[in-house]
Amino acid sequence: MTLAGIELNYLVNKISEQVQGYYVSNIWGITKDSILFKLHHPEKSDIFMMISTSGVWLTSVKIDQIEPNKLLKRLRSDLLRFKIKKIEQIGSERIAYFTFTGFDKEFVIIGEFFGEGNILLCNEEMKILALQHSIDVRHRKLVVGSKYVTPPQSGIDIFHITESDFKDLKTSELIGGKWLGRTLGLPKKYVEGIFDLANINSKKVGMSLTEKEIQKIFQTTKTIVSDVISGNHSCIIVRNEKTEVIPVKLGKLEEKCVRVNSFMEGLDIVFTENIVAKGKSAQTTESDKKIKDLETQLSEQEKAIETVKEKSKYITNLANSLYEMVSKGMISIEDINAQSILSEHKAQLSKEKGISLIVIRDEKIKINPQSSLQSIASGLFNEAKRQSGAIKSIEQIKNKTQKKLEKLKNKTELEKNEILVSEVRKKNWYERYRWFFTSDGMLAIGGRDAPSNSAVVRKHLAKNDKIFHGDIFGSPFFILKDAETTSTISMNEVAHATVCFSRAWREGMHGLSAFWVLPDQVKKSAPSGQFLPKGSFTIEGKRNFVNIPSLKLAVGIIPQDDHYLLTSGPPAPIKKNSVCYAIIEPHGSDMVEVAKKIRLEFSKLEEEITKLISIDDFVRALPAGQSQIKEVSYGDAS
Repeated sequence: MTLAGIELNYLVNKISEQVQGYYVSNIWGITKDSILFKLHHPEKSDIFMMISTSGVWLTSVKIDQIEPNKLLKRLRSDLLRFKIKKIEQIGSERIAYFTFTGFDKEFVIIGEFFGEGNILLCNEEMKILALQHSIDVRHRKLVVGSKYVTPPQSGIDIFHITESDFKDLKTSELIGGKWLGRTLGLPKKYVEGIFDLANINSKKVGMSLTEKEIQKIFQTTKTIVSDVISGNHSCIIVRNEKTEVIPVKLGKLEEKCVRVNSFMEGLDIVFTENIVAKGKSAQTTESDKKIKDLETQLSEQEKAIETVKEKSKYITNLANSLYEMVSKGMISIEDINAQSILSEHKAQLSKEKGISLIVIRDEKIKINPQSSLQSIASGLFNEAKRQSGAIKSIEQIKNKTQKKLEKLKNKTELEKNEILVSEVRKKNWYERYRWFFTSDGMLAIGGRDAPSNSAVVRKHLAKNDKIFHGDIFGSPFFILKDAETTSTISMNEVAHATVCFSRAWREGMHGLSAFWVLPDQVKKSAPSGQFLPKGSFTIEGKRNFVNIPSLKLAVGIIPQDDHYLLTSGPPAPIKKNSVCYAIIEPHGSDMVEVAKKIRLEFSKLEEEITKLISIDDFVRALPAGQSQIKEVSYGDAS
């Protein structure tokens, strides 16, 4: 399935709306012609956008890498942490520009979604920095270092069609369907759908159409185009000879069709199926090649064994014949009768570079013709033994090849259907911040940095909450949600988390305090004539202090609905709510190293669950600074 220009217009507008304010947090190469972008926003859920040679869409799944993508390294180098500035379609062509900006630079990804498709990376002057494949044809040349040039535009701009644009149809010798497809760049499904809805035969030659019929074709086309680009959809997936997603009703409903909630969802289903199918085909092709190579090796090794066996047999027979010659009174290999015996065994005397040889079945055996026949026969027996020894070596190699072949066949059978497609989970709103549930089951959230610190207070502080801050510069704000009536245990746990996630952890400062206040004591603007740094607020009135004698946190995997989430907080509630947990204290190794160690230890306890959680999530769960692992165990929710 390929996208139509009108479908791309809808997708560009729809995606543009959703990705405003997002930046690129990760990029994966799925196949050689498909790239997945993880887009992050400080206050909204992550978005996953796939750009491939087939099109662009927002996806709800993540596919493990199927094959290398040569653009990936360059894209990661240039685009990570860059914001999406805009997405635009070039006229009505199946070409989209994705403009990324950041660090005083600008880059443009160009997606060409026609023919074999192409993906290019350009700078702000549209100079090509990298591309999927070069093009050198009559009307344009695309290579690294050249300026990007769009293909020549043909036909009518479908987004601005008028009735007068259809006058040429009346004088055309082409059939109506072919004229419409060529002139407006519409794929067959739309052309047939338009004629079907207009109740006109698409095979009718243009010049035989009446004015009324042409007007009806125009009006139907305009309605279809308007419905597609405006999102007035009734989307179905049609599965016949090929699978397609149709955003609007095009004539009669197909027999093999299923309705989907949106065009984007339909594209995600079908394009993901296509990527996985191509991946399986690529894997099978590569595996088949390896299997064929091993089978060829095995066949050659079997032939080599038979050849060596034959040579050994002929050499042994000749040696026995030489002994018989001795019993008949012959003493020299050069005797005429000896030459006759050699000929019977398809052997002969020869010389190469002055060296005397017996040649038998292409095997050349060095001899001294002056030696006795017994001595020469003995040398032949030794050669036959050496050949037999070679057979054993070849058989050992053959056995290894056989085992490799069997292993590869078994592996291929198991793996060809094991391309991992995992659902992208829609995260809870509080997962953007530091969070945990207290021993009483109450939600506590805290800032990770100045922007999220500000967001926690400005967006999520409600009148029944309690807000916490450490008695130290560089402390986050934590909020205990719906805490109008709460236990001392929950209050102490939130105070503990507030101090541990402050600068105190990085500097190993024990014996500090945190305080809590009511929401109306927090002022979001500075007093007159004063300035508040970003993420800071003014506190008025009484502060309720809680002493925190030591710094200790736990990282744990918590079951929630059908998923498992990683979080960190005070040891008691994390242990209570987790399937497994690790207790950490300040000092030791840096965050990435500790994250890897915890993930490894969790894998020993719950391998299947742990592999669903990325190393990035482990790093994000840790406090800033160095840490050391003190304990790893199963939690109460195991």
